[in-house]
Amino acid sequence: MTLTTGAKIVLIGAGDVGIAYAYALVNQGLCDHLAIIDINERKTWGHVQDLNHAVPWAGHSVKVSVGTYEDCADAAVVVNCAGVAQKPGETRLDLVGRNVAIFEDIVGKVMASGFNGIFLVATNPVDILSFATWKLSGLPSSQVIGSGTILDTARYRYSLGRYFDLAPSSVHAYVIGEHGDTELPVLSAGSAGGVPLKKMLRARAEEKAQDGALPIDDASAIFEETRDAAYEIIQAKGSTSFGIGMGLARITRAILHNQDVVLPVSAFLEGHYGLEDVYIGTPAVIDRRGVRHVVELDLDEDENQKFQHSARVLKDVMAGAGLVASSGNKEGKSQ
Repeated sequence: MTLTTGAKIVLIGAGDVGIAYAYALVNQGLCDHLAIIDINERKTWGHVQDLNHAVPWAGHSVKVSVGTYEDCADAAVVVNCAGVAQKPGETRLDLVGRNVAIFEDIVGKVMASGFNGIFLVATNPVDILSFATWKLSGLPSSQVIGSGTILDTARYRYSLGRYFDLAPSSVHAYVIGEHGDTELPVLSAGSAGGVPLKKMLRARAEEKAQDGALPIDDASAIFEETRDAAYEIIQAKGSTSFGIGMGLARITRAILHNQDVVLPVSAFLEGHYGLEDVYIGTPAVIDRRGVRHVVELDLDEDENQKFQHSARVLKDVMAGAGLVASSGNKEGKSQ
């Protein structure tokens, strides 16, 4: 079956994340038609009207409508933001049982429409639900993408930019692994202003030592701030939305504009990093076909061990949910 073309997007789930994404789509003019599906039809109608009233000042012609699953038939991208939200004190992996059941119903309805576009998943735990979407849909793995560590990477680059007094766009570094507590930063492949991150961090540590400051592992502190940001934001305002909404919009732009850009998403591994049969956060080339290919970073020994551990955690949770056979705590191949 030919991949669906055009610029129609169906958004499933009009909660905080979904509506932040919808606003980013309208504001950036990324689609011709946005159809929104949610069980709260009255509230969805209100969001649709509000978004349509933003169109005259957006500088783009975008149609926003209350959608049904029939809209998925000719959609280029279906974005799933539906599911149970993370509560204060709850990890993303705690959500797996409830949200897999919800996805069985949603994915079944989407595929019954005849959909053959790109499935973009944002609901947590995103790596596991991306895998579930791939299994349930029967689509090629290249056509199922999770938001992965795109938000974690944005947070990390923001924190590093603030630390070095640089614009985040001048920082090039990835967070990979599970979108959750076992994720890790890749310092070995990072840079700021073209200078390797490790060199920049060493220089800053030397400056502090000369000033008589106490030795502090700034690299670890910056990453911990990144990893734990969601918990603090959820405690403060109930959810995270704007950062992930923009991240989803960035992935959407890469797809619809056929950009061949490298983004840190949840992609299916087929031997990459010595791992198979798992969706996990990693840089990947994104174009009109979805994931063109996974970019396998040259991890150092410590990073590789942490990445393998992250993958094992995901596989064990998936096994507990009946999505895969138990990993048996086997190590992935080292590199």
